[in-house]
Amino acid sequence: MRRSHIAAFYVLTFLIVTVGAIWLALRVTPLQTVSAAGQTAQVGATLPNASIKGPGELDLFGQVMATRPEFTGPIRPRLALEHITIDPQVVQMLRSDGPQKVALTLSQQLASGWERYFVWETLIAAGFAAIPLIAVAAVRKRPAIWKMLAAGVAVVCAVNVGGILLTASGTPKTLRSVKTLDDLVGVDPLTEPAPVGRPQPGVQAVVIGDSTAAGWGLPWGANPNDLDKACGRSQDAYAADLAAANNWNVLNLACGSATILNGLLGPEVLYNGDIAAPQLPQAEAATRAKLIIVSVGADDLSWSVMTRLCAATTVCNDKVSSAYFGQLLGKFTRNYYELLSELVKLPGHPAVLVNEYYSPFGSSIGCLRQYAMTPAKERVLLSRLGRLNTVLAQGAGLFGFGVASPQFKGHELCTPNPYVQGPGDPAPLHPNAAGELAIALADEQAMPDLTPTPLVLPTPSPSASATPALG
Repeated sequence: MRRSHIAAFYVLTFLIVTVGAIWLALRVTPLQTVSAAGQTAQVGATLPNASIKGPGELDLFGQVMATRPEFTGPIRPRLALEHITIDPQVVQMLRSDGPQKVALTLSQQLASGWERYFVWETLIAAGFAAIPLIAVAAVRKRPAIWKMLAAGVAVVCAVNVGGILLTASGTPKTLRSVKTLDDLVGVDPLTEPAPVGRPQPGVQAVVIGDSTAAGWGLPWGANPNDLDKACGRSQDAYAADLAAANNWNVLNLACGSATILNGLLGPEVLYNGDIAAPQLPQAEAATRAKLIIVSVGADDLSWSVMTRLCAATTVCNDKVSSAYFGQLLGKFTRNYYELLSELVKLPGHPAVLVNEYYSPFGSSIGCLRQYAMTPAKERVLLSRLGRLNTVLAQGAGLFGFGVASPQFKGHELCTPNPYVQGPGDPAPLHPNAAGELAIALADEQAMPDLTPTPLVLPTPSPSASATPALG
């Protein structure tokens, strides 16, 4: 009887220690970082679930959601998407190895990270088990402490490894089936392709994008409809300049405040409550278009809000705002990849040109002192703008698209003849009519094979020397 009581005690002790050690190990084992093709993710495991099959958990830039694939077993992958970047090494790898090799690399890395996680989790569980077992042996004054310790740790490891093999043996295979990020997260319902609009075979070029392309703050054209007004589409936008220079029918779909998800790939809720249809499906309706021009990114990064905050605060490169900008840039990069992938699929395979953003600030910002703008703040804003332009240019290069880099040098804010609207104008920091023409010129130079008629910037008259930007 005494032996049976002792045996029951040890069985109960090993059971409690095993369950507790594994539970604690699942909570504290660090996620394993894996990288492939500029995509950095972390792989770990969720706490045990009551159901025997279901989705894993994905932390997508702070937003927790269920994974698209489902996994068998109570313990499922916990994934965190940490960083996306496009740098020259990534571009070179994609070009040399091809998308199939990159997809294979991503799937292998996820599966490898899962397996590596459980190696660490098993070791940590063994460590957690050793502590109470040593305490029990010390209290009961058992001389064979090492035997008890070895037996207990062996039980924990066996149960942990055996449980994973029995309940989650199919997880590595499922992870190896993940070829792209969309396989993990699916497609946002808002970004599902909308029905293509009425065919417009007479259009030679299409402009999609945000307020910069729309001509926000500039006069409307003749007989604008309600959507043109709500989107701020102007007769002075660079789309009109390109149409005049090349005798083209240019369809300008750009709209103020448009982002990639809410404007280009999905519908956009306008400031007046109206809904603007997604721009890309409308561009697809221009079945004979030779050229698609894209101007996007500023609204994805809340650029106007961050600029105003920068002016209002003492410094604008504090760690909080810098981290927030980095998060927005990471999210934009992923969405930008998706947009570029959709542009590749357009019927007729028109040439695609991505516009970088111009620098609105020059060497002197004296006219902005009353708005608390300083050279140090200017450097922060230009640095962030440069990071956005790097993403735009390298992404376009990855897909074989053209890049245009409008130059406003000598015509920034606080110069006698700025190409930028100032604080007193309807749309501060947006191009004025001359700025829109400068963007059109950059587009012409970037696509010489499609644009036979060169654009020439006008020489400002002496009467135009006053800076409207200053109000």
